[in-house]
Amino acid sequence: MALGWMTALKLVPWSDVIEATPQLVQAARRLLGNRGKGNDTARADADALAGSGSHGLAQRLERLERQQQESVELLESLAEHHARLVQAIEALRRRNQQLGIGLLAVALLAVGLLVWAVRP
Repeated sequence: MALGWMTALKLVPWSDVIEATPQLVQAARRLLGNRGKGNDTARADADALAGSGSHGLAQRLERLERQQQESVELLESLAEHHARLVQAIEALRRRNQQLGIGLLAVALLAVGLLVWAVRP
């Protein structure tokens, strides 16, 4: 099972993911910012509907507005978590590379010591 995950992680173009992360976070923030502008219009529409006796429609509109706000906040939260996850994976990738280089150095040292010990 772990081998499958490792293979899948190696197939991901991490440079593209890392490059796209700031754009994803900015898009979520823009969406959150635009939500505030749309709420004023929606509230005016809800007030107009409530004033005309369509109280049920006004409640539905307010509920949909709340759901939209929660969705946007969730998207922003997910974008920020994604950014942190990508940073952590990149740090792990660099560390794995460093450990591989260290392992290679130790292996070369061991071979060198073995050759030195066997030499007459």
